Amino acid sequence: MDYGGCEYPVPCGKDKYISKNELLLHLKTYNIYYEGQNLQLRHREEEGELIVEGLLNISWGLRRPIRLQMQDDNQRIRPPPSSSSWHSGCNLGAHGSVLKPSTLPDIQVTDTEAAPNTEAPGSSAGEPGQIGWILATSVFTPAYGSVTNVRINSTMTTPQVLKLLLNKFKIENSAEEFALYIVHTSGEKQKLRASDYPLIARILQGPCEQVSKVFLMEKDQVEEVTYDVAQYIKFEMPVLRSFIQKLEEEEDREVKKLMRKYSILRLMIQQRLEEISDGPTAM
Repeated sequence: MDYGGCEYPVPCGKDKYISKNELLLHLKTYNIYYEGQNLQLRHREEEGELIVEGLLNISWGLRRPIRLQMQDDNQRIRPPPSSSSWHSGCNLGAHGSVLKPSTLPDIQVTDTEAAPNTEAPGSSAGEPGQIGWILATSVFTPAYGSVTNVRINSTMTTPQVLKLLLNKFKIENSAEEFALYIVHTSGEKQKLRASDYPLIARILQGPCEQVSKVFLMEKDQVEEVTYDVAQYIKFEMPVLRSFIQKLEEEEDREVKKLMRKYSILRLMIQQRLEEISDGPTAM
């Protein structure tokens, strides 16, 4: 795979660019990490534009149930994976095909009755995870942290990737309800903007999901956590209280310094005004 070529800027968000060669270096590292796996990415140039494409792992981080489109009894869908697929990696292909066996997900039944169809012509009872479900419910809660993937390219923005993921699982909820976050093991949470390109963001973060993952989460349920804040999250409460006390003491010192500074300036101005008023009257 050729990682060379002429140099030019590649957009990675609103008013954000990275050089083509730098991006290709990140891509080379990414593909070495996933050598022999289907998460390796391809790239090509099209009309002078570098395009990277492949599978992007997305972890489910939803706290509320999602609504699935109702299907008739003869149609089958594969809902988002259960927590058992967390360690198996990409259990669903780009078009819903099963890449690795997984157990049946948990289905929450609400206003209608539903039952798993674990048998299909030519299938064995020991392979229900590869068969899918006959859907007879409108509510589903993906297991937190379970992983799916979508096939995207580097020109697709965050809203486009969200819509693709929701369409893959026939989720009725609007894409406006959700957001993609890069979540670090440190606790840092970075929301991907509408103008960001999730595949490029993943490449620049590096391939290792032990360090960071891309999560689908509710937009109104998650606050971003900066690196500066994240580094304090894992401390115990007594330690955090001591940090707060030291910050308050530092703040108090800074306030006193400012008060002294402006008190001196005020005195100087008052003295000058007195000198002017005591001076000879202009003719």
